[in-house]
Amino acid sequence: MSDASPRPGAGETASNPTDSGSGSPHVLVIDDEPSIIDAIRIGLRLQGFTVDGARTGVTGLELAQRLRPDVIVLDVMLPELDGLAVCRRLRAVSDVPIIMLTARDEIDDRILGLDSGADDYLIKPFSVGELAARVRAVLRRRQPLSGDVLRMGDLTLDHAAREVRVGGRPVTLTPREYELLHLFLRHPRQVLTREAILAGVWDYDYPGDDNIVDVYVRSLRIKLGDQPPRRIQTVRGVGYVLKE
Repeated sequence: MSDASPRPGAGETASNPTDSGSGSPHVLVIDDEPSIIDAIRIGLRLQGFTVDGARTGVTGLELAQRLRPDVIVLDVMLPELDGLAVCRRLRAVSDVPIIMLTARDEIDDRILGLDSGADDYLIKPFSVGELAARVRAVLRRRQPLSGDVLRMGDLTLDHAAREVRVGGRPVTLTPREYELLHLFLRHPRQVLTREAILAGVWDYDYPGDDNIVDVYVRSLRIKLGDQPPRRIQTVRGVGYVLKE
């Protein structure tokens, strides 16, 4: 929002949509707390991003369709339409990277976000520097891919087409789940520590809690039908290994 603009009311944009024409990476923040939108906008602009904001899920969906942002930062708790519903609607029409914001540090809440199509999540309170690092990471994941096809048993990953199949059945994964499976398939039968997975999938120095790896492994197992786990096995106290 420029200094000359009036303060937006609930459901209106929290910044000036005309900012998005600069050619720098464009982030749309959907959060009902004006102070969070303002802090993210200021912090990300200092790092070269353009930022727009919305305070409701309905307005966020409208702006996402109109502005076509490069990344969406989406709060779970929103008026009118909650963040999980917004995420599902976005995923039905777009593969734009989505980073969820949540105030609850519960495994089931994270799984719900991932199953709705989110690429990553942050737990409030968080630093804008950490958010910026995650935004850059999901943007790097959108770079052109090499054309390899990886197989293990009846599991196939076509990297050029970004397609995954189990026994010939297509499996829909979020971008982060896809990168996790790609890492496992590039290192079959090799035990990967949680630190190695963070470095290989997240592309940045993840601060603190490595429980995020467990969350994504659990979600990936469910989608691959790996219950109880036979394909992706836990090595207690170390990490995980992909086996046939």
